[in-house]
Amino acid sequence: MPKRTIEEEVRRLAAIEDIKQLKARYCAYCDANYDPDGITEMFIEDGTWDGASFGSYKGKSEIHEFFSNISGDIVFAGHLVVNPIITVSDDANSATGKWWLIMPCTVKSEGVNEARWLLAEYSDDYVCVDGDWFYKSLKLDLHHFVPHLKGWA
Repeated sequence: MPKRTIEEEVRRLAAIEDIKQLKARYCAYCDANYDPDGITEMFIEDGTWDGASFGSYKGKSEIHEFFSNISGDIVFAGHLVVNPIITVSDDANSATGKWWLIMPCTVKSEGVNEARWLLAEYSDDYVCVDGDWFYKSLKLDLHHFVPHLKGWA
C-alpha cells in the first residue's frame, strides 16, 4: 500500500474530524427534543434514515416528518456515541462510519413515562458536498431497548 502524502493525510484526518463533529451535532439535535429542522439539514436530499424498529425514511421530507413526531414518544434521550471507526475514500469525498450508541432515555408508554436503555450500532455513509459533510445514510442496528430496572440480561 503506497504511503499517503502529507496533504492526503491532512485531508483524511480533517474529514474524520468533520465527520465526528457531524455525529456530535446529530446527537445534540436528537437530545434537543429531536429537532427535525436541524436533523434534516444534516442529510443529502435523497438521504435515508433507517432506525430499525423505529422505521425507515427516505428523503428530507420523510425524515423531517418522522422527527417532528418522535419527541412525543421519547420524551428524554441522551445519545452517547463511542468507538468511531471512520473510513475515508481516497479522494476524501465519501466515507463510512461505525459507532456504538448507548442511550438512557424516557419513553411514554400507555401515558406513563418509563426509563429505558437503548443499545445499538450505527452504520453511516457520508458524502462531502462543497467542503461540508452530510449523511447519505444512517442505519441503526438495535440490540436492546429495555426497561431500566429490568436491564438486558
